[in-house]
Amino acid sequence: MDLYGSLKKIFGFNQFKGLQEDVVNSILSNQNTFVIMPTGGGKSLCYQLPALMKEGTAIVVSPLIALMKNQVDAIRGISENPGIAHVLNSSLNKTEVNQVKTDIQNGVTKLLYVAPESLIKEEYVEFLRQQKISFVAIDEAHCISEWGHDFRPEYRNLRNIIKQIDNVPIIGLTATATEKVQEDILKTLGMSDANVFKASFNRANLFYEVRPKTKEVEKDIIRFVKQRPGKSGVIYCLSRKKVEEIAQVLQVNGINAVPYHAGFDAKTRARHQDMFLMEECDVVVATIAFGMGIDKPDVRFVIHHDIPKSLESYYQETGRAGRDGGEGHCLTFYSYKDIEKLEKFMANKPVAEQEVGHALLQEVVGYAETSMNRRKYLLHYFGEEFDDVNGPGADMDDNMRNPKKKHEAQDEVVKILSVIKKTNEMYKPKELVNTMIGKENAILKSHKTTEQPFFGIGKDKDEHYWMALIRQILVAGFIRKEIEQYGVVKLTKEGKAFIDAPTSFMMTENHIYETDDDGTIITNTKSAGGVDNKLVEILKDLRKKVGKRLNVPPYAVFQDPSLDDMALKYPITIDELAKVHGVGEGKAKKYGKDFIKLIADYVEENDIIRPDDLIVKSTGINSGLKLYIIQNTDRKLPLEDIASSKGLEMGELIKEMEAIVFSGTKLNIDYAIDDLLDEDQQEEIHEYFMESETDKIQEALDEFDGDYDDEELRLMRIKFTSDVAN
Repeated sequence: MDLYGSLKKIFGFNQFKGLQEDVVNSILSNQNTFVIMPTGGGKSLCYQLPALMKEGTAIVVSPLIALMKNQVDAIRGISENPGIAHVLNSSLNKTEVNQVKTDIQNGVTKLLYVAPESLIKEEYVEFLRQQKISFVAIDEAHCISEWGHDFRPEYRNLRNIIKQIDNVPIIGLTATATEKVQEDILKTLGMSDANVFKASFNRANLFYEVRPKTKEVEKDIIRFVKQRPGKSGVIYCLSRKKVEEIAQVLQVNGINAVPYHAGFDAKTRARHQDMFLMEECDVVVATIAFGMGIDKPDVRFVIHHDIPKSLESYYQETGRAGRDGGEGHCLTFYSYKDIEKLEKFMANKPVAEQEVGHALLQEVVGYAETSMNRRKYLLHYFGEEFDDVNGPGADMDDNMRNPKKKHEAQDEVVKILSVIKKTNEMYKPKELVNTMIGKENAILKSHKTTEQPFFGIGKDKDEHYWMALIRQILVAGFIRKEIEQYGVVKLTKEGKAFIDAPTSFMMTENHIYETDDDGTIITNTKSAGGVDNKLVEILKDLRKKVGKRLNVPPYAVFQDPSLDDMALKYPITIDELAKVHGVGEGKAKKYGKDFIKLIADYVEENDIIRPDDLIVKSTGINSGLKLYIIQNTDRKLPLEDIASSKGLEMGELIKEMEAIVFSGTKLNIDYAIDDLLDEDQQEEIHEYFMESETDKIQEALDEFDGDYDDEELRLMRIKFTSDVAN
């Protein structure tokens, strides 16, 4: 039967999609073939159709049992004979294995799906050697390459095994391939003569967006999902713990979600996957263990709670949205802290692996922080040019819809590059930033950097500015991070050239995030997704008046993040106010009356429709811990003991105590502070907080210039807030 007749008869299609026809012809004429085609582009038909048309059995090597099962079911669905396709892997018993062998010997089986681990088995190799094999297809071929995002060592040996079985054509297929990975695959499979087919990686219907990851990330996710009722989505997290936490928070807030990770038993995983496919739930919260071979065409959004480790992973995971060509929103939450966490995980790995890992991560940082067209950036990574004015989907990302401001930073780039050079390229970003702003510490003192004329050369800008600039010149290729000495910054050839002959460098103004004391982003001051800035200003005036009347600093009434949250939720009752970030029942009752009256009037005057679903319920996991802290500080238990009995670091305990007093509950820790500071010292810090405009710890540290450490000041702030504000 001719090609089109077979396509119509077997698959019911009238025409091929994209490059499929060329690929099928290459395989039918027994050529080695290499196919690079994005997820959802119709890769499997490329080898299924020729396998069904050719004489003998095609072997398909695939890394995942679930994926094989889906494909075998699909093929059996288009044939009267169930023996037409089989799986050969560790899930079969002896009887089933014998059935498979019989069907192959009788020429019934056209497609045999095997895991690489099974193909290595001597008995299988021996058996297959005696059969008529049409070709070998290697799906997910990037697993061969150590530069790929899910390298599988057993894939490396496939070439030798195929040679043992029969000298048949090899078809490699992958949905992700940078130039480096492609070369590696072709070399390892020994098929440099292959016909290479590369489809465009542009998914024009996907909208790409990166938002700062704030303390409110769970609320942001809930708000996003609730604005899309009944639509299917996947939320990716890096850790199993986070998967379960987020799934729980979503469920508590009335969203039909299930968790999925490799820690669940196979039965639970299969059940949750089926619930998603059968639309018995809307959202799957998952680790990357989920999604290979998930062929659900109408996933409408993919959210990354944590940034992935490589752009390949990102492309694969976002590629699960909108496979039917309809809407697909890809939202990623990004905080540089997450990148640092991933870098720490890598520190114990062999140097070669770290090198690959760091290079891949740097690309991710570049993508998250770029101000250019995100689609262009992604496609450039895959070696594909894109016209960001007229290309398909050119305006489908946040940077194109809301361009970020830029300013000339040529002089600043020269300054920082020169400092790297003059300090002999031995510092990590944090030390460089401290050198720029003139902030002393033990490391800088020991190298006598603090005595150099350039120490503090950039103190006209703050540390966030310099940190952002370091990341942007890293993306621009002027510096690189050393692998051997973990994270140390070195100049590149381009960086050295820039010092000698500087040219224009437009720095993107981004990342103007408010951060709290430990560097966690609180909220993006410019675009916190709908904060009413006019109302924030009015609330600040009221806070000042209330503070004056009660003789306490304004921030002791409500902190800035609380005002932002009020301007998002418009609470008009004491109960609603109590649920605002950092308020709590005590504070709402004590200070709330004036605030809810002001907000109610404002809502009425401006015809504001109040969001009724923005009160995010928490899962209550922490309420037990809060109670424990309150009871045991009442019993005057040493803080170290309270922390260690709950497996907390001291810093984590202080954070929990801050949350308790900031939301209006009193906490008596005088006994602990009396051990640390004498009466005069306590009075000095109390006076400072009383008169200061802000309760930011960094400003207090600067003010006291090393007289008190972070922990002492934070504990005093807790005491102060508890005594004065609650």
